[in-house]
Amino acid sequence: MRLKVTHECPDFNSYRAALVKSLYNVDTGSRVSLEADLPLEDAGWKLGLIVGPSGSGKSSLGQAAWGGQAGRAFPWPADKPIIDVIAPDGDWRAVTSALASVGLGSVPAWLRPYQALSTGERFRADLARIVADAPRQVVIDEFTSVVDRQIARIGAHAFGKAWRRTGGQALLLSCHYDIIPWLAPDWVFDTATWELRSGRGVQRPGIELDVFQTDWRYWPLFEPHHYLKLPHMIAATCYVGFVGKTPVAHVAVSTRPGLREARACRLVVMPEWQGAGVGLRFLEAVCARWREGRNRYDKPMPTLFHTSHPGLAAALRARRGWTQVSGNLVGESKARCIRTLRESAERHGYTNAGSGFGGHFRAVQGFRYLGGAEA
Repeated sequence: MRLKVTHECPDFNSYRAALVKSLYNVDTGSRVSLEADLPLEDAGWKLGLIVGPSGSGKSSLGQAAWGGQAGRAFPWPADKPIIDVIAPDGDWRAVTSALASVGLGSVPAWLRPYQALSTGERFRADLARIVADAPRQVVIDEFTSVVDRQIARIGAHAFGKAWRRTGGQALLLSCHYDIIPWLAPDWVFDTATWELRSGRGVQRPGIELDVFQTDWRYWPLFEPHHYLKLPHMIAATCYVGFVGKTPVAHVAVSTRPGLREARACRLVVMPEWQGAGVGLRFLEAVCARWREGRNRYDKPMPTLFHTSHPGLAAALRARRGWTQVSGNLVGESKARCIRTLRESAERHGYTNAGSGFGGHFRAVQGFRYLGGAEA
C-alpha cells in the first residue's frame, strides 16, 4: 500500500521568516509531502514497525495507515481500578491473562486506577488493554518512548508474544531501534533511510540467568512486589536469580513433614523483568535442584508450588515438567485460609493479610531446561 501524506500551513513572510529563507536558500516551509510503500494490505504479517528519528514522518505515516481509522486513544477513569476498565464486558480471566502476558503481573496494581500506576505500569496497562480488545488493526504511536530502556525491551518482547496470539495486525511507531530484536516484527520501515526490511532476522539477545542459594537478606528488595505480607517461612532456603549483578527473581523453599516433598513460595519477579520468561526459568531451575537432591538434605524431592495467579497457572499447565494436582482458586476452605492468615498476621504484626491459598501444582520428572537456567 502506497501511503501519501501532505501537511500544509500558511507561508509566513515576516522579517525573520524572509531572512531565514534568504540565508538558507529555502523557498518555503509550508508544505511537507511524504510517500512510502508499506505492506499494510498484505496477509500473513502481525507486527510491523516504523522506526526513525523524531520529526521524520513516523506519526504522519501511522495516521494515514488504514485510512486513519486504526489509532487508539483510551480514556482511563480515575474512579475505577484497571481490572474493571479493561474489556469490562469480557471474561475477567481473559483480562488478567492479558495483564500477565504483557508483564504487568503485580496483582495489587490491578486494583489501582490508571492514574495511580507508575509510568512503566501505565505503559503495560495500555498494551494489556489493546491485547484484551484484540482489534483487527491497530496503530500504536510512541511505542516504548515513555519508559526506560530495560522496561522498553522486555515490554516489547512481552507484547510481541501476546499480540501474535490475537490474530490482528499492529503497526508500531517508535524512535528506538533497540526494541527491534526483542519485538521481532515481521517488517521494519526506517524513516531515516526510507527503506523497508524484514525484522525477523535479528537475533534477540539472550538473558543470562544465574541462580544463587541464600537466606532472607534479599527479601526486602522483593517484598514490596509480593501481594501478601506474612512472616518468613520456617527453616526455608531462599534462592535469588541474578541477571549480571541485578537481582531479578526470588523464591523460598521449605519442606513438608517427613521430607516427602518440598514447598516453594514467595516467587517474585521484579516488575521490569516480567514478561520475559525469567520467572519460569528461575522456578524450574530451583525445582530441578531439589528433584536432583541438590539441597541442604541431599535428598531428591518433588516440589509443591501453589499459586492463584491465573497467568502463572496457565503457564505451568502448558509446561511438560509440571502436573496439576488441584484446581481450586481459593484452596480447600477459603474461610479457614483467611482466618489462618489473619491470626498469623496478628501474632507477627503484619497488615493486609488476605486469602492467598491458590491452585496447587507439583513438579515431576522430565524438566525442560532453558539456556542459562543452570547455576
